[in-house]
Amino acid sequence: MSFQDPRPSRRAILAAGGLAAGWALTGCSSGKKSGSAPLSPSASPSPVIRNPGSRPRPDLPEGTDTIPQIEHIVILMMENHSYDNYLGMLRRGDGLPRGADGKPTSSNPDSQGRPVRSYHFDSTCQLPKIPKQDWNDSHIQWNNGRNDGFVRSGSGQIAMGYWTADDLPFYYGLAQNFPLADRYFGSVLAQTYPNRRFLMAGTAYGQVGDPFPSLSDPHPPNGTIFDRLSQHGITWKDYASGLASILIIPSIYQKYPNHVFKTADFLRDAAAGTLPQVSLVDPDFDKQSEENPQNVLVGEAFAASIINAVMQGPAWDKTLLIWCYDEHGGYYDHVPPPPAIPPDSIKPVLSAGEIPGGYDRYGFRVPCVIVSPRAKAGYVSHVVHDHTSILKLIETKWNLPAITYRDANASNLLDSIDLKGAPAFADPPDLPAPKNPALGCSSGPVSSEAGALP
Repeated sequence: MSFQDPRPSRRAILAAGGLAAGWALTGCSSGKKSGSAPLSPSASPSPVIRNPGSRPRPDLPEGTDTIPQIEHIVILMMENHSYDNYLGMLRRGDGLPRGADGKPTSSNPDSQGRPVRSYHFDSTCQLPKIPKQDWNDSHIQWNNGRNDGFVRSGSGQIAMGYWTADDLPFYYGLAQNFPLADRYFGSVLAQTYPNRRFLMAGTAYGQVGDPFPSLSDPHPPNGTIFDRLSQHGITWKDYASGLASILIIPSIYQKYPNHVFKTADFLRDAAAGTLPQVSLVDPDFDKQSEENPQNVLVGEAFAASIINAVMQGPAWDKTLLIWCYDEHGGYYDHVPPPPAIPPDSIKPVLSAGEIPGGYDRYGFRVPCVIVSPRAKAGYVSHVVHDHTSILKLIETKWNLPAITYRDANASNLLDSIDLKGAPAFADPPDLPAPKNPALGCSSGPVSSEAGALP
C-alpha cells in the first residue's frame, strides 16, 4: 500500500508534538482550574513522531485484531456544543470555574468591555444562527489562548449560556457513570464539515467552512478510514436518520453506496446482536443533531435511544461506543485549545478577510463519554483527544496504517478502558430518562436578554 506523504514542516510537527506531549502528560490546560501547569516545549520529552502509513504494531500484519475483547465500535457524533455549555456544571471533570456560592465565575467582555457572566439558559430551545462558530468567529473566540472573544465574535451574550442536569438528565447520568474525557477537543477551530473530515480522513485537506459538498470534490490524498476497513474486510455501516454524514466527502458514498442504512436498521441490528464491526450513527441533522435552532431535548432523546439500544443488546459485552460532538457550536469553553500536529502539508483554503491560520491547533473542547462494559468506573480522562483519536482506536484494534500525521500521533481513547480485569459495567447502569422534548420550548426560544450583565 502506497501513501502520499505531503510533509508539513518538520519544525511544526516537532513543536506541536512537544506541546501535545506536555498537555497529555499533565492532563491540564492553561485554563483557570487548579492543577499542575502544562510542560513547556523545552521541558517536554522529545516525542517520537509517527508517519502516515505507520502501524500501531509494526511487528504484526495489517488487519490483525489486537483487541479481541472489543468486537464492535460505535461512533455517535452529535453537533455544535462545547464541554462547558453541556457538562460545565457536572461535578466531575474540568467544568466551569465556580465561586464559593457554586455559581460559575467565567465571563467574556462585550464590545464595550463589559463582562458577560456564564449563566443558565431558561429553555432548551436555541436561537437560529447564534452563536457562531465559523473559522473567523472561532479564532476570535480563541484570541491566542485567552478564550475571551465569545461575546465579541458576533455571538453575543448567548455564547455564555449553559445547561444543567435538570435540563439534560440523560447526558448528565451518562457522564456521571462512564468515563468522561475532559480534554477531548474538536480537530480544528472551524465548523462541522472540516471537523467531520478529520473524523473520516484525519485531515480537512483545505476545507475551513461548510459549503455543500460537490460530487467533484477530491478524495482525501491518503484515503479515509472506510477505505482501510474495506481493504481488510472489516465490516462497517453509516446509519443515517436523514443524509448520511459520509456525504461530506462525496467520494466515500460514490465508492461505498451499499454501506448506508437507516437508524431504524441500527436499532434492529443492536437488538439482534448483529452490528457491524464499526458503526457511524447519524442523527437527522435538521431535527435531532442539537445544532441551533433545534431544541436540544430532541437530540438527547435520539442519542438515548441509540445508547440504550447498545447497552440492552446481546452484544453489549463486546461493544465500545463513543458519544461526542463535532465542534463547539460557538458556545463558551474556558480551556484554550492546545497546539496540534499538522495532518499534512495542505493549507486551509482561506478567502479574503478570513483570519490567517492553519491546521496546527485543535478546536474547542466538546463533550465526550466512552460507553462500554470495559469502561473504567469513576474515571475521568485528562489525556488530549480529538476526532482522530477515534481513527487511532480503530487503527489500534486492527493494526491499520495511519492516514495522516494527526491520527498517526493521536491518543487512542484506551486510557478509559480496562482490557484485563472484570468488566465494571457488565450490567449497564440505569440512566435517567431524557426529558420529553415536547416540554422543552414551552417558554419560547432562549432569549438573548437572558443572563445579562452582572
